[in-house]
Amino acid sequence: MTEPLAQPRAIHHVRLTVTDIGRSKGFYRSLLGLDPAIDTSDQAGEPGVSEDPARYYGGCVFDLGDQLLGLRPVADAGDRFSSTRVGLDHLSLAVGSRDELVAAAARLDEAGVEHGEVTDLTDAGLAILSLQDPDDINLELTAPLA
Repeated sequence: MTEPLAQPRAIHHVRLTVTDIGRSKGFYRSLLGLDPAIDTSDQAGEPGVSEDPARYYGGCVFDLGDQLLGLRPVADAGDRFSSTRVGLDHLSLAVGSRDELVAAAARLDEAGVEHGEVTDLTDAGLAILSLQDPDDINLELTAPLA
């Protein structure tokens, strides 16, 4: 094996491109049970903001502990995510247990959010719960089976 070009040890953050920052921020706030740690969405649409990393492109950032999840509102209205194009297939968010997945499924039902069934992937030692965000981005909640 050759010397690696870089030696990352974890994913620091993921930023998702969204069509409507208010709608997406509300969805992720509800899903995560968190307010954004950084929020410049009140500046979205102002001249130059969508190109300004110092203003987080008019988006927001959720602090998940060891990782960050950002939303960037630059997609055209009506655009939709496709897992079959080059780029992201899905985003998987870890929870602590299978019981947490079952509880999340019940809360998603109460909120009227469509989702799949809690599915055990025994070979991988995981259970998963799949859902879509408002831009149809594939999300997965994942928990260890043990």
